[in-house]
Amino acid sequence: MSVHFEKLKSLEPRKEFFVGIDSDGCAFDTMEIKHKECFIPNIINSWDLQAASRFAREAAEFVNLYSQWRGINRFPGLVMVFDLLAEWDEPVARGFVPPRIESLRKWIQGEKHLGNPALEAAVARTGDPVLTRTLAWSRAVNETVERFVRGVPPFPFVRESLEALTARADMMVVSATPGEALAREWQEHDLARFARLICGQEMGGKSEHLKYAAGGKYEPANVLMIGDAPGDLKAAKANGFLFYPVNPGHEEASWQRFHDEAASRFFAGEYAGDYENSLTEEFMSYLPSSPPWKKPTPTA
Repeated sequence: MSVHFEKLKSLEPRKEFFVGIDSDGCAFDTMEIKHKECFIPNIINSWDLQAASRFAREAAEFVNLYSQWRGINRFPGLVMVFDLLAEWDEPVARGFVPPRIESLRKWIQGEKHLGNPALEAAVARTGDPVLTRTLAWSRAVNETVERFVRGVPPFPFVRESLEALTARADMMVVSATPGEALAREWQEHDLARFARLICGQEMGGKSEHLKYAAGGKYEPANVLMIGDAPGDLKAAKANGFLFYPVNPGHEEASWQRFHDEAASRFFAGEYAGDYENSLTEEFMSYLPSSPPWKKPTPTA
């Protein structure tokens, strides 16, 4: 087991309940600025997609913000963007040729910790030009995020919710964002004091975060994951835990509902079942699996 898993494993319960909280797009309104101003311009620049920039932007926004893949790790997300462009008639008609990224696909399939440290090790080991290019892109994204993303407060009712949880629940940040950015953002807004641990992509996937931090330490009905992406739901259910959705585009209302209603249901043991299922069904209705350019044209 890696040293990071040992850190999670050694986290001892102090309270009866445990709440994992995603960061980007969930606690903070940072998804839009990070992807639209940081990730996507660097995809276009690093991978020479200037001639297909409009399509690349739309594909990247669909994958990372407006679909059931919302919140996906940056590396498989990048591959999905290339794959969508490759099967999209308009950019292909304009001469778009997808980059040959077989080594990147292979690395993603074989690597459990999809972050820059693991990619740096792979580049040092192989010297592979595609992995080297991917690392340069990922570093450029991080540098742009550090320069651009500041002063973005948590959504309304986040702070109030954390304050309400702190007496009865251990809390941990569970995110696929690099840990350095997470620490900076949570400290900037004085929220880091609520979290026992801030876990980013370097410490494994979200399912692993929950498994090693909470598995076997709390009653499953006493563990809740709060997130804004299907990956958060998947991580919770993979461990037999509960899930509370922050609906994309309706974040403030979601947090107010959590503060006013869902948190008390969770503590009272009245969250699982019909209530959780109805929230999850509503959440998934906001996230399509097919991009808008693939939708059939309505007939008159």
